[in-house]
Amino acid sequence: MALTEVYWDHHIPLPKLAPAQAKVTVALVALLCFINSYDGEFVFDDSEAIVNNKDLRPATPLNNIWSNDFWGSNLSSNSSHKSYRPLTVLTFRLNYLVAGGLHPVGFHVLNIVLHAVVSALMNDVFAILIGGLDHDEQGRTLNHAPKTSLLAAIFFAAHPIHTESGVNAAFDVLLICNVNVYELSQRLLLRKNPLDVNEVLRSGLLTRLALMALGGLSMLYARWRIMGTGPPAFTEVDNPASFEENVFLRIVNYNYYYSLNAWLLLCPWWLCFDWSMGCVPLIKSATDWRMVWLLLLWCVLIGLTSQALCSQDSQRRRTLTLGLVLLVVPFLPACNIFFRVGFVIAERVLYLSSAGFCLLLAFALGHCFHRWFRYRRLLCVLVLALLCVHVVRCALRSHQWRSEQSLFISALSVCPLNAKVHYNVGKNLADRGNSSAAVSYYREAVRLHPTYVHAMNNLGNILKEKNELVEAEQLLSKAVSIQPDFAAAWMNLGIVQNSLQKFEEAEQSYWNAIRFRRKYPDCYYNLGRLYADQNRHIDALNAWRNATVLKPDHSLAWNNMVILLDNTGNLGQAELIGREALKLLPNDHTIMFSLANVLGKLQKYKESEGFFLHALRINPNAASCHGNLAVLYHRWGKLELAKKHYELSLKLDPEAPGTRDNYNMLRRKLDQLKRSAP
Repeated sequence: MALTEVYWDHHIPLPKLAPAQAKVTVALVALLCFINSYDGEFVFDDSEAIVNNKDLRPATPLNNIWSNDFWGSNLSSNSSHKSYRPLTVLTFRLNYLVAGGLHPVGFHVLNIVLHAVVSALMNDVFAILIGGLDHDEQGRTLNHAPKTSLLAAIFFAAHPIHTESGVNAAFDVLLICNVNVYELSQRLLLRKNPLDVNEVLRSGLLTRLALMALGGLSMLYARWRIMGTGPPAFTEVDNPASFEENVFLRIVNYNYYYSLNAWLLLCPWWLCFDWSMGCVPLIKSATDWRMVWLLLLWCVLIGLTSQALCSQDSQRRRTLTLGLVLLVVPFLPACNIFFRVGFVIAERVLYLSSAGFCLLLAFALGHCFHRWFRYRRLLCVLVLALLCVHVVRCALRSHQWRSEQSLFISALSVCPLNAKVHYNVGKNLADRGNSSAAVSYYREAVRLHPTYVHAMNNLGNILKEKNELVEAEQLLSKAVSIQPDFAAAWMNLGIVQNSLQKFEEAEQSYWNAIRFRRKYPDCYYNLGRLYADQNRHIDALNAWRNATVLKPDHSLAWNNMVILLDNTGNLGQAELIGREALKLLPNDHTIMFSLANVLGKLQKYKESEGFFLHALRINPNAASCHGNLAVLYHRWGKLELAKKHYELSLKLDPEAPGTRDNYNMLRRKLDQLKRSAP
């Protein structure tokens, strides 16, 4: 254990702060970097991990958290990604309860505060890793590297890689059991002074390592039992290198991915929310110039490892060893060695690794100040500039994460070959009502990835709305030929074929959609529309009834049943269906409107009036509702009220069909009544 200050520490141009002051400083830096994103939206994966995750809802049993994955799917399911993070989901659920719903501010503020707290605590962690674990006479932990630990913690707090929001054994070996790595390596590699087994046993090292190994294996076994034996199902676009048949090229590309991760730690300027789908082209031969980067990475790692093992400087050995362990070990689950992962690069997995990088960076800067003391001012300027760049980059990246629009657009310059980036930009534009602009991005996504069925489906939908039905049919047909179980594409193909009056093909497409997704209320609804167009009224009613069974709040299906029964003269049945629907949807003004029409034809004028007025209280600017209420009053003999609502309807929609004729008829009748009055 260290008993003196680390020799390079006093050369670092930072004030020697008290422990509390250092923590506050680091926390403030973390807040400064990320506070501008506190009021951002839910973006990207938040929609599945939070917004659509039923495990966050109070109505969902709490036990589900322990058997479901991060996205709310059962871990035993073949569709599960096996990302098991129950404690994270539990914090989401608590946030939901405290905030009273899905309010992004609460989630973002909690994340920012957590990062600030972690960064502040990292000051103590770095102090122990660099200067060793030591205490004064009163039992307080001593910091033998106050400036180096502060510098490392500040870099950790301000590292832009954090925007996307095995170590214990090394700590135990080096600091608790106080193993001399240099002496151990000399004995094992050079066979100097053979290792004394009794000495090792007396140190308690083997016992402690055995206990940690047993604990680790127990956790792995528990997780294996919870997750099931089946591995997650990933596709080639998620992680292309893992599907490379040539073993040599697969290993080369894995190592290239490692070098890219290292580059993101070293220069976190090019950051992207998703690195799949062609963002990183595969290395196909040993002559690819990118081979230089992975060779450089291994040269640096080997150099650092040799210094960590063979340096005669004990402080250097400890700092480098723990820095490398903290850099490499947390990254191992994401390195494709033990199992295939579902991503090329994921910035979130570098959170702990960045701590090791910051420790190594602070160590390197400390040595620079120690060795080149005469250039102290220049080094101070460079370090300050580096910190400022990190803070600015953090603030910029946080701002980009405030909304999906800015996040997705920021990725276009980083990964222009990524089809998913273009797809997400297009989807965001379409969701905001700019379908025309979305078309070009969807087309580019399909061009970059010709089998991208989701892009084809969304592009086909937009072309359908623009009445470009032939091309829409071609795209959707291609999508289902590539992925035959794509239920949504089958349904959309059916809608297009129905519009093209290809009724038999449309019906078959709808049934294909239902075959691949049995509980598909929207498909039953569209199937009902097809049957209604063909005057197959019973089939239409059955299809819409199926839709309401699967989704009791399917307003369109309920309303269409009432309208069809009304149009076919089945007024009594239409009334029953309308009342049944309003029990489930008591504030649905469209169903109130349809039921009011039925009641009016049944001469139940008072009830009909009540439903019309209730519907107008919910949607006061519905011209058709004013017009039909006027017709009701006209039949009922309440002519002044009829006149009032005819005028309101014409004011809202001067071209309302039939309303002006009815209004003119009423005016003639009122004029006749005035002339005949005594």
